[in-house]
Amino acid sequence: MGREKFIVMLGECPDEPSAFEIGDHSYFAYVDVENIDELYREYSSKEVDVLNEIGDKPWGMREFSIRTIDGHRITFGQSTH
Repeated sequence: MGREKFIVMLGECPDEPSAFEIGDHSYFAYVDVENIDELYREYSSKEVDVLNEIGDKPWGMREFSIRTIDGHRITFGQSTH
């Protein structure tokens, strides 16, 4: 998965249970982005598994989370300050 200069490479271990199957993986990554509402609309319009709808958090971030095909969870955030 990649976007501009940001690239995420998730390992594939075909002989091991995926993060989705074992369910004990916490969030894999937190990505600080710009134009988060645009990114959210793009992902929501595709077949991306959105776990948390976009929203402003008390800690000053606007965030949403997705789950990858393997079950890794990634949160995207943008400062509201």
